[in-house]
Amino acid sequence: MIFESELIAGVLIKRYKRFFVDIKVKNKVITAHCPNTGSMMGLLKEGNKVWLTKSSNEKRKLKYTLQIIEVNKQKVGINTHITNKIFYEALLNGKIINLKKSDILFKEKKFNLKTRFDFFIKNEKKGCFIEVKNVTLSRTKNLAEFPDAVTERGSKHIKELMIARKKGFDVYLAFVIQREDCKRFKIADDIDPEYKKLLTIALKNKLKVICYDCKFLSKGIKINNRINIIK
Repeated sequence: MIFESELIAGVLIKRYKRFFVDIKVKNKVITAHCPNTGSMMGLLKEGNKVWLTKSSNEKRKLKYTLQIIEVNKQKVGINTHITNKIFYEALLNGKIINLKKSDILFKEKKFNLKTRFDFFIKNEKKGCFIEVKNVTLSRTKNLAEFPDAVTERGSKHIKELMIARKKGFDVYLAFVIQREDCKRFKIADDIDPEYKKLLTIALKNKLKVICYDCKFLSKGIKINNRINIIK
């Protein structure tokens, strides 16, 4: 996944109202869009080095978008809007699932009146739904965790994936860690015990859970290695 424009380095001042972040670029303070609705636990220390991009869309009120925060000399991708793009490229390249020539890959596929899943693979069988989650949290060395706040939306997706499974579809929950420093992954059950409970039940009912870290390039981010999941 290539960023829409060249990365601009800056220093974090503060995040506020969830979607706004003040960043110092050289001697100027810029208010940028923060494309992450989570708590961003452990990332928002004033003085952290950051990278942002500038949009070419003249209609945008906020011209800049926060993309990366550096914590303890490690880059963390915080833009949840690009997670699916990163995953999509990996799907097309056979990094996640070996697609056959007869398979058809859909993005944002409607499942029912209430739910769309991130991806659907139409194949010789009934098909496969995939829901993708972005991961930024790491409270222990080499360990990534999700979620960083209670996620009612995440719990809803697990429930809907289970409905799809009962109807005969294959179902996947994919966690994309936008970091390079994590070798293991677990659910942060102290933050959201209900999510952990639902996922444990879903795993027993043939939900497939996969997790990958990312590699930061000079102009973008890509899926890197599959990460071990601690159940």
